[in-house]
Amino acid sequence: MSSITQRIATLFRVKANKALDRAEDPREVLDYSYEQQLQMLQRVRRGVADVATSRKRVDLQVTQLQQSTAKLQDQAQQALAVGREDLAREALGRRTAVVSQITDLQSQQASLRDQEEKLTLATQRLQAKVDTFRTRKETIKATYTAAEAQTRITEAVTGIGEEMGDVGLAMQRAQDKTEQLQARAGALDELIASGALEDATLPAGRDDIQAELERVSAGQDVEIELARMKAQLPASATPPAVEAGGPSKSPPDQEATS
Repeated sequence: MSSITQRIATLFRVKANKALDRAEDPREVLDYSYEQQLQMLQRVRRGVADVATSRKRVDLQVTQLQQSTAKLQDQAQQALAVGREDLAREALGRRTAVVSQITDLQSQQASLRDQEEKLTLATQRLQAKVDTFRTRKETIKATYTAAEAQTRITEAVTGIGEEMGDVGLAMQRAQDKTEQLQARAGALDELIASGALEDATLPAGRDDIQAELERVSAGQDVEIELARMKAQLPASATPPAVEAGGPSKSPPDQEATS
């Protein structure tokens, strides 16, 4: 049972990986990674700014304490000048405490300065890496886009080539069928002309000789009917007969009259 479960889990992972591969766009992944790096760089810069702010604050405190030591020194001298040794001793005691504070602050100041320098250097290195990644990202995106376009064009050309191949086969089949029909029609004409095959348009039992005789007979019938109709016309309406190849002759009565 565990083996079947393991196989199902493996199959599910394979299907999921394939689905992710189809859905994943490398350009989107690169842009997301670039955005993450920019956010990291921004955090480092904020850290540098915070350290610099702390160092500036310590610098200001050191400056104020140094001014205080100078003031206490002047007060001690003034107290001695007026014979107030006790006041001079108090001023010098305070000055000593202030100097101790300055020493501690200067140590903290040096530590903050080192941190600031390290963070600044790290920021510069990270900025260089981000810039390099951005250049590579754009190059990879451009290459991927070009490859994707080339793939689409190739697929389109391949599809057109296959379609044209099918069209070419269809045209060849049509041409072959046309040639077969033409050859069959020519063969049928030859068979009909030779008498080996009767024309289906002619009545049954009729041949070409009989058809020719009937055509001649029909012509003679037309001539006989025409002569009969001429004979029935009045004499004045009968046109003069025209002999073939000769001039027309006047009727006998017209010759006698003349």
